[in-house]
Amino acid sequence: MAGTAQGYSDDAMSGKHTTPVIPADETGIAEAAAVLAQGGLVVIPTETVYGLAARADSDAAVARIYEAKGRPSTNPLIVHVRDLSQARRFGAFSPKAEALAKKHWPGSLTLVVPQRGDSGLAQAVTAGLPSVAIRVPAHRVAQAVLAQLDFPLAAPSANRSGFISPTSPEHVLASLDGRIDMVLDGGATETGVESTILAVRDDGSIDELRTGPVDGFQRVDRSSVLERIEAPGQLASHYAPGKPVRLDAREAEHNEFLIGFGPVRGDVSLSSAGDLAEAAARLYDCLHLAAQADKSRIAVAPVPNEGLGRAINDRLLRAAAPVD
Repeated sequence: MAGTAQGYSDDAMSGKHTTPVIPADETGIAEAAAVLAQGGLVVIPTETVYGLAARADSDAAVARIYEAKGRPSTNPLIVHVRDLSQARRFGAFSPKAEALAKKHWPGSLTLVVPQRGDSGLAQAVTAGLPSVAIRVPAHRVAQAVLAQLDFPLAAPSANRSGFISPTSPEHVLASLDGRIDMVLDGGATETGVESTILAVRDDGSIDELRTGPVDGFQRVDRSSVLERIEAPGQLASHYAPGKPVRLDAREAEHNEFLIGFGPVRGDVSLSSAGDLAEAAARLYDCLHLAAQADKSRIAVAPVPNEGLGRAINDRLLRAAAPVD
């Protein structure tokens, strides 16, 4: 289809879907658990974004994630588990990591810790690294699915690699329709941006590898550490809408779709009230709308770089970065 934005399928944009979308009720959750047990791909809602889940202990199932997303094999995945007790089966938790987990789990925090030698995880989950990224999601549907499984789930965002993350089933189908087995429909996600990722080092220090809803940590300077990807969301170009993006815009220029915030009105607004929580929840929906609009460029109003604004600006900077 001429003019289709990068990452969107023609069928998904026309409303014709191949992948079934199942209500996240008791029957749907049981069906999802059965598909996952057989090595299938199921999209599940979390409080942050929708995740493309497969059993993390199966090489074949994890390979399907990378294939469906078109994801580089050097980009590790987050392992989702029920609770801290299950997490200890896969990662070695120092006292500091234990304290962070007890404070923020279940919730929007991912911890990167040393992987246990007997973890049983598929090697591709960690991209061959000695560490593993683990999270306990807070969303009732994700928790209900995990409660029915005796294995962990690898679950990156349910979108084509590098493209806009999904906060609704419609966003998922826009880029993954026909590539996955089913979508569990839990409605729009609440937080709207991916989890904060913290690496807990052997010396007890903590590096923030990705900003997110859990705030108050020091972002790692990538120039001062090993030049390798340790966790998702570290690529310079990411969350791309397939069009040039101009940031800190106070008005639209020619052929631009303007995403407003606060006093800056646009074609859509992250939050007309200037509320950062609302802006985070609406960020990816607004980017999806901009990607599908008939204007060839995107402009985004300034967002304060504090609190959740740090996470919003991090995603916007990566969305605006040129693709190598």
